[in-house]
Amino acid sequence: MESDKGFIELRGAVEELLPAGTFRVRLESGQTILAHLAGKMRLHKIRLAVNDQVKVQLTPYDLTKGRITFRF
Repeated sequence: MESDKGFIELRGAVEELLPAGTFRVRLESGQTILAHLAGKMRLHKIRLAVNDQVKVQLTPYDLTKGRITFRF
């Protein structure tokens, strides 16, 4: 699903918690990426745990890194 700014938005599940607000996320397609928390989630101190369902934004340039924008 393509958003208005050119980002690719996908759903996934948090697989592993890493240092510095970074997470390993397994996407619905089976691909595993590294993702960090978006600014608004960091600002509002949204906590994530393993197996949380999240929405991730990827750029078309690097499909191995992303930004977590929403927790379901």
